[in-house]
Amino acid sequence: MAKMEVKSSLLDNMIGVGDMVLLEPLNEETFIDNLKKRFDHNEIYTYIGSVVISVNPYRSLPIYSPEKVEDYRNRNFYELSPHIFALSDEAYRSLRDQDKDQCILITGESGAGKTEASKLVMSYVAAVCGKGAEVNEVKEQLLQSNPVLEAFGNAKTVRNDNSSRFGKYMDIEFDFKGDPLGGVISNYLLEKSRVVKQPRGERNFHVFYQLLSGASEELLQKLKLERDFSRYNYLSLDSAKVNGVDDAANFRTVRNAMQIVGFMDHETEAVLEVVAAVLKLGNIEFKPESRMNGLDESKIKDKNELKEICELTSIDQLVLERAFSFRTVEAKQEKVSTTLNVAQAYYARDALAKNLYSRLFSWLVNRINESIKAQTKVRKKVMGVLDIYGFEIFEDNSFEQFIINYCNEKLQQIFIELTLKEEQEEYIREDIEWTHIDYFNNAIICDLIENNTNGILAMLDEECLRPGTVTDDTFLEKLNQVCATHQHFESRMSKCSRFLNDTTLPHSCFRIQHYAGKVLYQVEGFVDKNNDLLYRDLSQAMWKAGHSLIKSLFPEGNPAKVNLKRPPTAGSQFKASVATLMKNLQTKNPNYIRCIKPNDKKAAHIFNESLVCHQIRYLGLLENVRVRRAGYAFRQAYEPCLERYKMLCKQTWPHWKGPARSGVEILFNELEIPMEEYSFGRSKIFIRNPRTLFQLEDLRKQRLEDLATLIQKIYRGWKCRTHFLLMKKSQVVIAAWCRRYAQQKRYQQIKSSALVVQSYIRGWKARKLLRELKHQKRCKEAATTIAAYWHGTQVRREYRKFFRANAGKKIYEFTLQRIVQKYFLEMKNKMPSLSPIDKNWPSRPYLFLDSTHKELKRIFHLWRCKKYRDQFTDQQKLVYEEKLEASELFKDKKALYPSSVGQPFQGAYLEINKNPKYKKLKDAIEEKIIIAEVVNKINRANGKSTSRIFLLTNNNLLLADQKSGQIKSEVPLVDVTKVSMSSQNDGFFAVHLKEGSEAASKGDFLFSSEHLIEMATKLYRTTLSQTNQKLNIEISDEFLVQFRQDKVCVKFIQGNQKNGSVPTCKRKNNRLLEVAVP
Repeated sequence: MAKMEVKSSLLDNMIGVGDMVLLEPLNEETFIDNLKKRFDHNEIYTYIGSVVISVNPYRSLPIYSPEKVEDYRNRNFYELSPHIFALSDEAYRSLRDQDKDQCILITGESGAGKTEASKLVMSYVAAVCGKGAEVNEVKEQLLQSNPVLEAFGNAKTVRNDNSSRFGKYMDIEFDFKGDPLGGVISNYLLEKSRVVKQPRGERNFHVFYQLLSGASEELLQKLKLERDFSRYNYLSLDSAKVNGVDDAANFRTVRNAMQIVGFMDHETEAVLEVVAAVLKLGNIEFKPESRMNGLDESKIKDKNELKEICELTSIDQLVLERAFSFRTVEAKQEKVSTTLNVAQAYYARDALAKNLYSRLFSWLVNRINESIKAQTKVRKKVMGVLDIYGFEIFEDNSFEQFIINYCNEKLQQIFIELTLKEEQEEYIREDIEWTHIDYFNNAIICDLIENNTNGILAMLDEECLRPGTVTDDTFLEKLNQVCATHQHFESRMSKCSRFLNDTTLPHSCFRIQHYAGKVLYQVEGFVDKNNDLLYRDLSQAMWKAGHSLIKSLFPEGNPAKVNLKRPPTAGSQFKASVATLMKNLQTKNPNYIRCIKPNDKKAAHIFNESLVCHQIRYLGLLENVRVRRAGYAFRQAYEPCLERYKMLCKQTWPHWKGPARSGVEILFNELEIPMEEYSFGRSKIFIRNPRTLFQLEDLRKQRLEDLATLIQKIYRGWKCRTHFLLMKKSQVVIAAWCRRYAQQKRYQQIKSSALVVQSYIRGWKARKLLRELKHQKRCKEAATTIAAYWHGTQVRREYRKFFRANAGKKIYEFTLQRIVQKYFLEMKNKMPSLSPIDKNWPSRPYLFLDSTHKELKRIFHLWRCKKYRDQFTDQQKLVYEEKLEASELFKDKKALYPSSVGQPFQGAYLEINKNPKYKKLKDAIEEKIIIAEVVNKINRANGKSTSRIFLLTNNNLLLADQKSGQIKSEVPLVDVTKVSMSSQNDGFFAVHLKEGSEAASKGDFLFSSEHLIEMATKLYRTTLSQTNQKLNIEISDEFLVQFRQDKVCVKFIQGNQKNGSVPTCKRKNNRLLEVAVP
């Protein structure tokens, strides 16, 4: 049977509807219900044609693993369930295989997951493109640019803990093989006002908190910063800490990412110095002062912060202080210097902080571009990824929301245009008749904002450049005059009477009807934010900085390049950037990701329908579906369509031999689907209504069940037939084995019978031969016996006369030999043990063996002693030699000796090598230590004792202080002449030194030790081995000791001791030292 290839599809195991184009009926309620059903089943991605809707799950899902990447690699867009990887793969394959430049537009409000979506796109492309050292380095640099830009451009807001406060567009460049070569990043409208002020519950940019949390104490001290957030006015304290965010770890990640991207160490240091300077700018405060002419001026309260900023940036303190207090205005050849009051000074400070940070961010983007740009000049393929702010509608909407929403209007305009263009091109390509599609064209709203003559941005620039008093109210008056009749502009102060009674429209506001709904803008701050004015004095002060980075950020401060032209306004700059972006996007094939935030709590498993409904409206998702469904809701190539539905027609099932289009035509005619419900293109079939597709799916599902039943029936029949044939084959095999077994058994019986017969015949022959051999042997033995008897008779007759004379001697020798033999055999069984101390020995059996018995006892004892000695190690031999030496020296001479016999000689009692207390003493002694013991040294003056460490080495005898380990005396062994001690049970001994030697200057030594026998023995043996002379050991109860110039008699007496059994020493007079021994 031919094997049928089964392919998965978007329509298989579908939860809800995977493609909103197929939703039936289509309205806002069913749209939201479908999203919620899929969200509840962890299906966060849904299609609108080729557009991906992404709902932020606010938790990690196991759908981004390397296995998932391989699942979506080189697969058709609709082949698997909706996923951001499917769109990424489609874009990458179109770029690689069809040589089409791509762009991926990611939109949505703050917290919807735009930044994460852009990361997933980049990580997928990095995973599926080529490998190699250079390619991997480029991929790593592209991916590591994200942490750097997030640290400096993202912040915690009430809606998102990692909200992008700037727009980012990255062009990733590829070679002809699809391997990345580099990239270029463009940034749009950094929210620099956040540097100086944050709304309640929000934070400043991440990098400030990361620096204070993660920098080392040394780095903070170098940057003149403190770790306490409350020390800085620019940092909000109510949300300085964010749950689940480790600022210190993120700081290390950013430092590592900057190193990977290519930042040099001095560049990273310079960036952190600028960040520290911005932080400290917020701590500068001003106080008012009145001048003689009556004008108010400002002075800095505490100049310490200013001094530290100047030290960080290498700026002259006087220059910066003057720039905060005065403003110089130039007009042609004239210069006018005016003082700044406190409010103006604070404005100048904040303007400098905002400009400094904004320009630093732009410099970072340019520096990253230098590192990641393509190094080759060959033609490149480009994939752009746009991560930009979504449509914003807040309670208080100002200039930032106005230009953000303007950007979204332009993106919506290009989305509609490109979508319609794509639809029209596909219809033309497939030769399908194009029908006009009605849709809302927001070009009229874009024109209201960007028209060069009477657009809102043009009027705002005109108002900023107009001489005279310019305020936000004058700007609103101008809008009321020019835009009053525009159908998408509303104002309470306009001449249009329909808004005069609208109480929801305040006087200082205007309202614009955007494609996503009405937005109310407060004009307060429009003029100042559009001007974005930085006083020239501050620019020049920054240019004079010794800090190379800061100087490069303010080129307009160079006095040699003074430009009296007013710099372009923020609105005009943004308008130009948006125009460049739109032009860039129109040259590429667009791919869309629409991000939706399910709730405001940033919590998982919560789906707020009203919030989602609001986002669906301003993202224009229903409009997208209607545009997509205006012609044909579903289209599919003929081959996969026939492969999916061929089982519904007998002519196409199971295999169709002809062209796929012919098979689809026959299939649809067989199913009697109305002609108006579908059209045939060149390579695809177009289905107008989703109901038709779902009808096909229902028929397919039913047919698959029928086919499954048929397959089960055929399988069961095949299984039974196979089982029967197997049983039949098994029966034949079993029968063959049975016959074989029977034949084998019969053969064994015949064989065994033949062997029995053979054995009987061989036995009979052997017995017959044996009888003959026995008869021959008996005959031979009989002849031999007769001959022997005959010869014996002849010999006895010849020697009978000699036998009686020698019989006694022979019998004696034989008896003696038997007695000795019996003696040795009995001794063998009565041998004592091999222990040398075992004195048992068998008794002597006969008196004449007395000498032999004693000699044998001596030889056996010597032999077992040798066997015992052979078991000793070298160390044990040395111990026994010392014990033997001690026995020869002290046995029966010293009463203390018997108690020392059972004690092993250890020598090193203090373990100097292991005890850190004696490290200094160990380092001072280079020789091997034989004895290390604490002894009591007897004072020569009064007989009292002092603890000393007694050390004996190969060449010297040393005394050291027990507490400090310092060496007190060192005596060469050649200077030791004699050791004296008593015969009693005490530990006193005297070491006599050679007269005239350096060591004998203070006289002999008198000691008391618990290990006297061991110490005297080792001293005796060491002296003998080094000097080849025996040391004199004097044992006497009375001996003389040389103390300096006097000889003192040491006398040992018996006496009762107050302190028990411890001997005591007492000086009686100048000539007598008495030792009382118990």
